[in-house]
Amino acid sequence: MKDTITATTQRRLKKKDLLNKILEFLQKENKKAFNYKQIAHAIGADHPANRIDVINLLDDLAAADEIVEVSLGRYKAKSNRGTESIGIFVRRSNGRNAVVIEDEQIMVAERNSMHALNGDKVRVVISATRKGQEPEAKVTEIIEAKDQVFIGTLKVEKNYASLVPDSKFLAADIIIPRSKLKGGKSGDKAIARITYWGDDEMNPRGEIVDILGRKGENNAEMHAILAEFGLPYKYPEAVEKAANKISAGITPEEVAKREDFRGVTTFTIDPVDAKDFDDALSIRQLANGNYEVGVHIADVTHYVQPGSIIDKEARERATSVYLVDRTIPMLPEHLSNGICSLRPNEEKLCFSAIFELDKKANVLNYRIGRTVIRSDRRFTYEEAQKIIETGEGEFSKEILTLDSLAKELRRKRYDAGALEFERAEVRFEIDKDGKPIRVYFKESKDANKLIEEFMLLANLTVAESIGKVPKNKKAKTFVYRVHDNPDPEKIANFALIAQRFGYKVNAEGRAKEVNKSLNRLLKDVKGKGEENMLSILAIRSMAKAIYTTDNVGHYGLALDYYTHFTSPIRRYPDMMVHRLLQRYFDKGRSADKLKVEDQCKHSSDMEQLAANAERASIRFKQVEFMKDHLGEVYEGVICGVTEWGLYVELDENMCEGLVPIRDLADDYYDFDEKNYCLIGRKNHNKYTLGDKVRVQVARADVDKKQLDFALLADDGNPNKPLRTEKKSNPRAHAGKKHSGRGGRKRK
Repeated sequence: MKDTITATTQRRLKKKDLLNKILEFLQKENKKAFNYKQIAHAIGADHPANRIDVINLLDDLAAADEIVEVSLGRYKAKSNRGTESIGIFVRRSNGRNAVVIEDEQIMVAERNSMHALNGDKVRVVISATRKGQEPEAKVTEIIEAKDQVFIGTLKVEKNYASLVPDSKFLAADIIIPRSKLKGGKSGDKAIARITYWGDDEMNPRGEIVDILGRKGENNAEMHAILAEFGLPYKYPEAVEKAANKISAGITPEEVAKREDFRGVTTFTIDPVDAKDFDDALSIRQLANGNYEVGVHIADVTHYVQPGSIIDKEARERATSVYLVDRTIPMLPEHLSNGICSLRPNEEKLCFSAIFELDKKANVLNYRIGRTVIRSDRRFTYEEAQKIIETGEGEFSKEILTLDSLAKELRRKRYDAGALEFERAEVRFEIDKDGKPIRVYFKESKDANKLIEEFMLLANLTVAESIGKVPKNKKAKTFVYRVHDNPDPEKIANFALIAQRFGYKVNAEGRAKEVNKSLNRLLKDVKGKGEENMLSILAIRSMAKAIYTTDNVGHYGLALDYYTHFTSPIRRYPDMMVHRLLQRYFDKGRSADKLKVEDQCKHSSDMEQLAANAERASIRFKQVEFMKDHLGEVYEGVICGVTEWGLYVELDENMCEGLVPIRDLADDYYDFDEKNYCLIGRKNHNKYTLGDKVRVQVARADVDKKQLDFALLADDGNPNKPLRTEKKSNPRAHAGKKHSGRGGRKRK
């Protein structure tokens, strides 16, 4: 793993040199658009004062028509257009359609769109750029129509029917012939496909693909969220039937091929509502005083054969999806909750990593192989936590020993430079109809961390067993879970924000030192108003973890080798890892890297979609919950600042809402992107990240999953600033450029 974050150059450049460097860079990269940060970094303008110079020079060059600001804050070299190009069409419900060509967005009027849909690959003719005018494009051909559906609410009248879409990518209702309604009625939530959209027609025509249920009903809304992200909300009947034919098959012949752990103390620790138990721990003390700890993982690939109908479905899904009130499993229930689930007092087939540990949790030996187990007990996290806290309960000796070993493993990880992100998760108490009646926070305690540490140990050991090869030997193709080094610029920006709150983050140097300073900050902010906001920003400064065959290490865990081995019931990459392990244990040749990499990319993409759907379901429930609290006043913290307003997270329940900039009626506010704040032009009031505010719940739009707040002053008067900064010398602001955009004038 790379061990340093590159330090930035601190030499200040002259403005004339900067100007030439900017133009040279944009002309060299004339097919792409860049923001000021990317440009500054590319030309070596890393001095803080130079970055401000770059912002101002870009504004001047764009105003002088020397370069083009293709979208807010993104610039590229001028080009004389008038030629054909190919790009991806972006349709928006507000009518601001565009085509994206090499990162540049060019406006497309609706009359020139050929009714292309969002994501369609199109051929366009671009008008030549005139001074003071933005270029426009006209679609001449839809080269490749993206297969897509729209979710919305049916409106069935006497003479016609239509679907009113929820989508932000389509403003027009879809006309549905009565013969294509699939039995749908007014008020049903449904999925439709566009079948025809004539050039001279205002509305597309379509057909209903599926009826999800009545609008507002919990099942219908949850299914709509899944459909919105292209995720399945039901299991194909043929796959269910194939799964139901599979038997556990724990025969004497199969047991004889495996290491037998049925006589060793074994148990699972999972959430109280879990049904798919894919990991168990065993522990016994050896004659030499050391401990043998087994991490036993459900042997899913024993039952799911490559290329089978079940495998194809699992490969396509790639992950289970966890919404607020349900799990949409990757595997059929007969497998995920049945024969593969490590339920107590049942013999189960496993793929296991077995460790010999001394009392300081040093790994002295390990082995990986197929086993058979029999779990003695199913613990919930709460039950295991009670044993850890009181020292009393069934298998207390074993749990306390594992807890002690886990704490040693954890201490060593942090000493090695691993990051310690521990943000509380939002959870809902839901009634029988799916309505949220209470919001609470779920925090990770010792019982959770116990399981986490041994899963991490198994994952890194499996990755090392294949990836760590002797000199002059070629590593075999394998699936790694990697987390690249963060962008130095993002870390530097985060360090500046943290500094405003009085915290020091080392933005340069060895990764271990940077991470230690981040961990120190995360510890120091615990329980403070800025905790949540700084934790989120710290996470956002990191790269995303992905699956790949190219191992670059895991920055966040400070590991050179890491994979996912421990959850094959709910993650397809874990199934891939199990198969590759057995292949190489059997002396098989290295797998096809391109095929494995393709599946890694698909799995990473599906993981992101599942995470987006989960967030959308949380957002939906938050808005639904707050709908019953309209007009109520809450304390909160500004967690986001944009050109269109302030995002505020409530202290009491972590619900997030927007204070629209148009509602800040006391002044005209500008967005200062560099300093994450809105600044009033007249009164110089400032609203910035981390500010404590009082807000009133103003609007709760469940359909749009949108929550709006009104900012309150201390006297409870809406639209009066909560905090006023000391006015600066007006002369100091005269003639200055505003570094951001946005604002609404008082009406």
